Parts: sequence; structure tokens; C-alpha cells
Amino acid sequence: MSVAVLVGGCGTTSANGSSTNASSSTQASSTPSASKADSTFESGVLTTPDLKIEITDHKVIQVGEKGNEYGKKPVIAFWYKVTNNGDKEVSPMNFIFSITAYQDNNPNAENKLDVGSLPDDRFLSSQTEKVKKGGTVENAIAYELDDLTTDVDLVATKGLGSGEIGKVTYKLQ
Repeated sequence: MSVAVLVGGCGTTSANGSSTNASSSTQASSTPSASKADSTFESGVLTTPDLKIEITDHKVIQVGEKGNEYGKKPVIAFWYKVTNNGDKEVSPMNFIFSITAYQDNNPNAENKLDVGSLPDDRFLSSQTEKVKKGGTVENAIAYELDDLTTDVDLVATKGLGSGEIGKVTYKLQ
């Protein structure tokens, strides 16, 4: 299964071939709880005793563009590095279990974004590989956007259904 992320807006392409969205910005806020004192999520970096996930780039990818060739919605894509800080098994897929994406555009319910197709073919064979203790592996993920104006909040938790470690907001405009 592949996952795609789309991010819209004016962009530029860097030397490594990744694009950045010139109209997006990041706001970081940390909401630590007493039991999560050993974990933080600030400025796009999630750090826990077991792993570190560092978001290195993001962009909106429109339907039909490279990285979202088969999607039906625009996506916001995130490129990141995962480092194994401990003795537990870690893979690039830990992003999905640690971080959830939301667009707060519904006054009555939470709007959790669906994971899209993999936005970067370089990671087709490496997205599930095991990261050695002390090792770092790169990957990318995409989330299907419901609109191109509402900010995207990435919310980190210690594990599925556990308390919030922190939240980072990515502006689309």
C-alpha cells in the first residue's frame, strides 16, 4: 500500500528534488501532560524515549502533480527522518502511530485527515524497514486535504488513544 500527501500553493524545488510551499508556515505549540514529561513535539520534532521523528520538509501537492498522480484530493506531504532512540522496534511507519493530522473545518466534529498515497517513490521499498538502535531512516507521508484554506494540525500522542504530547500547526496559505 502506498501513502500520498498533497500540499497546495506556490512552491519551489530544492536541490534534492523536493518542493517547498512558499505560502505555508509552521507554528509550534507544546501541550505536555505530566505523564508525558519525557516526550515533546515542538517545531516539527517529536522526541520520545523510543524514537525521534523530525519533519524536514512539507508541501501541498495538487491532484495529478508528481507525488499525487492518482489521488482524488490535494494532499499535504511531509518528509521526515525517524531515529531509533531505544531498544524497541522502530520503522518509518511509526509516524502513522505517533502523529495524527486534522483540519479543524467542522464546527461539530473532529476532522481527522485520511492518509494518502506515498508522495515520494524513493521510499517505496524502505518505508517499513526496521531502524537499528541509534540509526536514522528517511521517509514521507501524505494526508488528503478537505480544503486548501484550513490549517493542518499534526497532533502527537505517546501511543494510539493516549494523551496528547503536543501539536504543530501547518498553515496552507
